[in-house]
Amino acid sequence: MNLPHTFSGFITGTFMSSDRRLRSARRCSVINYCVTHFVCLFSCHKLQESLLSSNSGYSNYRGILNWCVVMLVLSNARLVLENLIKYGILVDPIQIISLFLKDPYSWPALCLIIGMISGTISECTGTFLHCINLAALLFVPAGTVLSVSSMTPVGGVVALGVFTVLFLKLYSYRDVNKWCREIRRAKARTLSRSHSCPSVHKANGTTGYTHVSHPGNLTHRDIYYFIFVPTLCYELNFPRSPRIRKRFLLRRLLEMLFLMQLMIGLIQQWMVPTIQNSMKPFQDMDLSRIVERLLKLAVPNHFIWLIFFYWYFHSSMNFVAELMQFGDREFYRDWWNSETIPYFWSNWNIPVHKWCLRHFYKPMLVKGVNKLAAQIAVFFMSAFFHEYLVSVPLKMFRLWAFLGMMAQIPLAYFVGRFLRGNYGNAAVWMSLIIGQPIAVLMYVHDYYVIRCVL
Repeated sequence: MNLPHTFSGFITGTFMSSDRRLRSARRCSVINYCVTHFVCLFSCHKLQESLLSSNSGYSNYRGILNWCVVMLVLSNARLVLENLIKYGILVDPIQIISLFLKDPYSWPALCLIIGMISGTISECTGTFLHCINLAALLFVPAGTVLSVSSMTPVGGVVALGVFTVLFLKLYSYRDVNKWCREIRRAKARTLSRSHSCPSVHKANGTTGYTHVSHPGNLTHRDIYYFIFVPTLCYELNFPRSPRIRKRFLLRRLLEMLFLMQLMIGLIQQWMVPTIQNSMKPFQDMDLSRIVERLLKLAVPNHFIWLIFFYWYFHSSMNFVAELMQFGDREFYRDWWNSETIPYFWSNWNIPVHKWCLRHFYKPMLVKGVNKLAAQIAVFFMSAFFHEYLVSVPLKMFRLWAFLGMMAQIPLAYFVGRFLRGNYGNAAVWMSLIIGQPIAVLMYVHDYYVIRCVL
């Protein structure tokens, strides 16, 4: 028996059989791979939500936002072209400048009584003199506007607005110094946090500013700094920014100049013709035409209001704050997300909200007034100043602004009681878009009747 040949044949057969099995296994793996990828390639469904569903987690709607901007530009371009064809170019910057330079007035210098700290003036006498000084800030300018026939409504609004801001500032200045005197008399070593904020903040790098204590704050430098910074609430030590950012300052300045011209142009070119064409339906008491004119006026009025908000609360206040190195830049919050009326009024104008909360609402609660009565009192005070800033410059008293503000109370109850979420937010927007033009038309109609007809 030839064993070597037999063993060799066995080995050869074994290797050939293994090679066939290996090739067969490779073919099977290739087939399985192809089948798997074929199934995966043509398996096009999986468990998922539609992109516009709230559960999808998708949030990139930039294309839709761009579409809205394009549609807004195109629709308003048609309105601009229609306006130019119908009325021509009405924008006249010289006319606006002449309104302010026609009769320039010199404003009286501020004089604040602070002698109570030295004991030369009693608390009662000082409070009485403070009341006279604060009342003069409101009534003397109002009397001047009413008595001077050449005073224009625009000039009157600006003058009364300045003195109203001074009134609120000096009221806060008087309150805080009164609190400091009370603490000083009580032998307190440090001021309460609610009365004074520390000036040293590592976050904003204001380590170069020294901490001021009462009565070291009673200087001309201190009070004039407070008068010029964009806040109504006085503190002994304001948060300060470390430096003036020149690029930021320049951007805000350019925004102020551009948006001011844009507002003036929109008022002259868009609002004035619409208001003038609205007088006849009011005289004829044509309800359908009045509603049509109201809706037509609502769009430009709302645009101008939004531009004014950005111009005043963002551009102008940030410009002044940067110039004065004032650190607290919270001039507004997300009022556009308001789902209730109180949320809007407490977030769209933070300086006024802080003043009302600190110097009016909380002191009333301390004296035992319930929250509802205190809230109504805040709306009442706000309604007074709205009417003050409108009726006095127009030299007529119709109480439309006052009633509009007081109407916010039942509206706030209705929205808070029956509307939630997006419906509440829509109601807030509707009150802003429709409510303001109603007041504008009311005042313009009455002004037209008094000045033109009579």
